[in-house]
Amino acid sequence: MKNIATTRLPDSVQLPAYDRQQLRSRIVHFGFGAFHRAHQALLTDRVLNATGGDWGICEISLFSGDQLMTQLREQDHLYTVLEKGAAGNQAIVVGAVHECLNAKLDSLAAIIEKFCEPQVAIVSLTITEKGYCIDPATGQLDITQPRIVHDLENPQAPHSAPGILVEALHRRHARGLPPFTVLSCDNIPDNGHVVKNAVLGMAEKRSPALAAWIAENVSFPGTMVDRIVPAATDDSLSEIAALLGVPDPCAISGEPFIQWVIEDNFVAGRPAWEVAGVQMVSDVRPWEQMKLRMLNGSHSFLAYLGYLAGFQHISDCMQNADFRQAARRLMLTEQAPTLCITGVDLTAYADSLIERFSNPALQHRTWQIAMDGSQKLPQRMLDGIRVHLARHSAWPLLALGVAGWMRYVSGTDDAGHAIDVRDPLAEKIRQRIAGSRDDERVTALLTLSEIFGNDLPRDARFVAAVHQAWQCIADNGALNALITTLRS
Repeated sequence: MKNIATTRLPDSVQLPAYDRQQLRSRIVHFGFGAFHRAHQALLTDRVLNATGGDWGICEISLFSGDQLMTQLREQDHLYTVLEKGAAGNQAIVVGAVHECLNAKLDSLAAIIEKFCEPQVAIVSLTITEKGYCIDPATGQLDITQPRIVHDLENPQAPHSAPGILVEALHRRHARGLPPFTVLSCDNIPDNGHVVKNAVLGMAEKRSPALAAWIAENVSFPGTMVDRIVPAATDDSLSEIAALLGVPDPCAISGEPFIQWVIEDNFVAGRPAWEVAGVQMVSDVRPWEQMKLRMLNGSHSFLAYLGYLAGFQHISDCMQNADFRQAARRLMLTEQAPTLCITGVDLTAYADSLIERFSNPALQHRTWQIAMDGSQKLPQRMLDGIRVHLARHSAWPLLALGVAGWMRYVSGTDDAGHAIDVRDPLAEKIRQRIAGSRDDERVTALLTLSEIFGNDLPRDARFVAAVHQAWQCIADNGALNALITTLRS
């Protein structure tokens, strides 16, 4: 069967310009998802195109992705990224990936041993918030999580990412091999410390001596990642197949914009990512905070309120003048004042975000962005609200965003249609709102301390603002509530 590895592709398609036979698995990556394919792997491919070298990637997936990886193997680990801009598209075949392992296709023992190969210098991760098995209330390893319970009882046959990392580091230490850098690329706050807490928490339970060795020898750089990468659809895959002249089931589309900011702290070397425009810094937290609140916060705001109002895509929201105005005002008047970053033109940044959100070539679904909101709301909206509460400043659009999330997870949009709510706390949310009247819903959901902590539900100003925003949406619908908030 023809595929991108065996077919002559059109001249317009960018192909790897380096010798892929030289690649070695120096990076092992957890999570062969859409974002990784269009971001970290693509940027590593750009470095290889510029400088050559042997920085190959081995992809790891544990309990899903077997079909995708089977297809990846059939096309020699090549896949396509289609960069879609308002001015045109560019197809790029990425060659940096040269190996993959999957728990359903290969043995778990083989996966763990891959991390123990001497040349492995970096283990990177895009596993979403859930994959780190962190208790959101404490920020530490959740030892009640079923996979963590299993791994503590079966340390040599772990099922979780923290368990696999600790077992691999244990074996490397026992064999006299150097440690590797653990590089979280997930869009979560302080991601370096999150994965460090997960790994050290697991190691402490196994052996204080092992934990001490990891703490002293392994680095956990923080990162900030930014690129809009919608999930693949039949339409997007068909578009790419038509451009290539052959199907690529592993292909993904994304916007032209791409950014990666990394703390430059690697114990065993790294690719020259700066050649590909990556920003290597000493402290990533101000960049991360800016992105989480201004980009991701407004994205979530548009997702909840836009979905409730019947908008299928973010670009559809941007065609509405009121949504467009609200997103920009949220960024500049409510999110930007809470940031600690310096030396960045935040007005220009906001304008660039509005332009990116408006990209008609991307079909980024509001429903997709709205997923897993319980894991996203704290850093995208609630942390900024806490700053406003401390300063006694106004935050009406953030209140509307929180109320929008509450209306969304209640399961019905403004037209009365059922919402397919996907969230790791979905069952808890259902339990909280079961049997509650509409006007009791805010109080019920504020009892979710995993999201709101203990401080916000006790702050009368916060509770009153969210109640008011909720009622405005309930009475008028999301779009009219947004218009009312803009004019108030």
